[in-house]
Amino acid sequence: MKKIFLFVFAVATTVAVNAQLKTPAPSPSQKIEQTVGLTDVTVEYSRPSMRGRTIFGDLVPYDAVWRTGANAKTKITFGNDVMIGGKEVKAGSYAIYTKPGPQNWDVMLYTDSNGSGVPQNWDASKVAATVKAQVYPMPMNIETFTMSFDDLTNNSANLGMMWEKSYVALPITFMTEKMVSANIDQVMAGPSANDYYQSAVYYLESGQDINKAKTWIDKAIDMREEPAFWMHRQQSLIYAKAGDKKGAINAAKKSLELAKTAKNEDYIALNTKSLKEWGAM
Repeated sequence: MKKIFLFVFAVATTVAVNAQLKTPAPSPSQKIEQTVGLTDVTVEYSRPSMRGRTIFGDLVPYDAVWRTGANAKTKITFGNDVMIGGKEVKAGSYAIYTKPGPQNWDVMLYTDSNGSGVPQNWDASKVAATVKAQVYPMPMNIETFTMSFDDLTNNSANLGMMWEKSYVALPITFMTEKMVSANIDQVMAGPSANDYYQSAVYYLESGQDINKAKTWIDKAIDMREEPAFWMHRQQSLIYAKAGDKKGAINAAKKSLELAKTAKNEDYIALNTKSLKEWGAM
């Protein structure tokens, strides 16, 4: 009985030691997502609160780089290229650092978005863009640091930052018109040679309408300026499956000829094997 008691006590003690106490985070994290035009934007940050403290010029000193939140680096992610401060910022993730002042803040996007805090060794070459943003006074205290996407249009948005009695906005310009124009041009131009090629190969491999595949592979080859051995290889397989043995042989011979010119041994072997199977060699 004593041994059983000791065993149960040991198990209970182990469970108690391994248990982790959960309490609310002092600066809870938040993730906000916004689509502007055709671009997805995400901001991930932690939200400290005032709790009776003076923030700017005290807890957050003026003219010193601030992580713009708490805990891990505040991170913004762009799904497409954007313009910030007159500079093109490539799609990807950036840390948002700020240098608050009484009248203006410097807002900086930093290419190293991992980790927490301000880098011990600030690398100016990692600053993708810098904007001097005006401070707008708020009529009341904003207790908890808040970020938001404001003043949305198809081509622009402001990333708002509010805390205490201060509001600051980072203007972001999006390439929506350029993207839409490119999409329109592509649609109006019709399917490309590669579109027809991929569709034909998909129909061949998935066992769908082989006659459609035959039409599409012919269009792909006709549209291509320079003949490609891989396209003629797929053409031979599609023709063979469609029951056009003569067409399959002609396509395989063309693919073999192009493969020899390109010195592609794999396609030389594939075409040679097929031609033998079809009685052409």
